[in-house]
Amino acid sequence: MRGTTVPTSLDISLATIAGICTWKLGGGSCKQVFQAEKKDSASMESSSVKILSRILSFLIGVLMFIAFTIFHLGPSQKIFRIMIWFKYQKRAVNVKYVECNDYRFCYFSRGQPGLQPSLLMLHGFLFSKDMWLNAIKGHELELVIVFQYIKFSTCWLTTHLIQSDVMFSQLFPKDLHLVCVDMPGHGETTCLEEENYAAAAQAEKIHQFVECIGLNRQPFHLVGISMGGMVAGLYAALYPSDVCCLSLLCPAGLRFPAGNGPMKQLKKRAHSTKPHSFLKLGFYNPSLTNVQLLKGYLEASKLNASFCVKYFLDISSPTSKHSLHDNLNKIKAPTQIIWGKNDQVIDPSGAEILGNAIANSQVHMVEKCGHFIVLDRPRRSAKLLLEFYQSVCGPLENKLWG
Repeated sequence: MRGTTVPTSLDISLATIAGICTWKLGGGSCKQVFQAEKKDSASMESSSVKILSRILSFLIGVLMFIAFTIFHLGPSQKIFRIMIWFKYQKRAVNVKYVECNDYRFCYFSRGQPGLQPSLLMLHGFLFSKDMWLNAIKGHELELVIVFQYIKFSTCWLTTHLIQSDVMFSQLFPKDLHLVCVDMPGHGETTCLEEENYAAAAQAEKIHQFVECIGLNRQPFHLVGISMGGMVAGLYAALYPSDVCCLSLLCPAGLRFPAGNGPMKQLKKRAHSTKPHSFLKLGFYNPSLTNVQLLKGYLEASKLNASFCVKYFLDISSPTSKHSLHDNLNKIKAPTQIIWGKNDQVIDPSGAEILGNAIANSQVHMVEKCGHFIVLDRPRRSAKLLLEFYQSVCGPLENKLWG
């Protein structure tokens, strides 16, 4: 018939869409559908940004691969410092200095003091604050390159990308206030050979540092490893009001049965002139990567031989070497004890000694782990520290995962 318009397929499609919109929106317009499409577009843009971010992370990983390759083929302190700088950036820590009675302390911190207790972390002998960097890693996925072996005879390098102990870690949130300080005489903290480095003297120095930065305005969680654990335990005994909870990782300063003390392995290696040849006993698996990193830490610590001798003689003097053991009854804070089952430097039986002597304590023995717990098993040690913190101080306000 004339005047009658035959609907085209396009008209039918438009009518169908209009009908769907009317049915879905209760007779309303299609405006909300278009808004939904707009949101989908924004979501796609966000996904693109994430993809670009991952590509950038991959490129950074490639650069780190090149740096690690150079480091393994010929260890360089410059390469090591670049690696440490990169970790500072990834972990969002700030390096700071504070003067206390003409004595300079160097430390790095992250987050701000708040209602929740802060953390103060003390490293071991010959190391620096940087040894905590893997344990306090953020929750981002990090590309880790582990060198399995290098064979120079045929000039080839075999590498493996693996999901290491520090990937997908439930570690400390970035807004949780933590402080990692260079111990007296170590790192960039003042080094004076005429100073007394006995455990009690070091605990007093750390107390000066705590007061200078105002960390003891409220009790904090004190963490220490090895010699730092010895000082941490003594600090908790001498200044109990400062400490709300205490974590001791294979600390020195205990009385052992004959032949089980830290001097056992030292005497065996007394002929060695290279510190790392003794210290690599601290690893469960002294792989090429771990040994190279150990060399980097030792070179970065800038400690001279005369200071090391003076420090060791002071802290192992008759009045100091068992000072932690002699003051265990004064520790009142809830205490966590972490020890590697394969520790060859300080006998793992020390965990039982501490557990029996400190009333409110819990013991964790870590499988396949040597003396350098936070280097051997960073994820496991950090998880234990965080769980203990939450059990004493309450759940964290922020999410652990991004």
